[in-house]
Amino acid sequence: METLYSVTVGILTACSVFLILRGRSFPVVVGITMLSYAVNLFLFSTGRLTIDGAPILGTQDSYADPLPQALVLTAIVIGFAMTAYSIILAVRTRGEIGTDEVNEQSGTAEGRR
Repeated sequence: METLYSVTVGILTACSVFLILRGRSFPVVVGITMLSYAVNLFLFSTGRLTIDGAPILGTQDSYADPLPQALVLTAIVIGFAMTAYSIILAVRTRGEIGTDEVNEQSGTAEGRR
């Protein structure tokens, strides 16, 4: 189980790095989102994966660690806000410059001279 979990986190990280290094803005946004999913899975795994663990202390011998769960919930909210901001920024840049190429210079002050 741990091997499958770590391979999944590794594949998500590798795919997200590949998408972040692309030249268009939409794959960059998708790559950032996938990287946040990989980080969330990694944070969730730091609480040790347990089956049938009690969420409250004192009811069983084994319990689930609540700290990684709280960190992941916070990261999901922050990741959603960051993704929404990135999409709005990409759409505005596309509207002003006319292309979604990350390295395009035609809409900058140097390109207008």
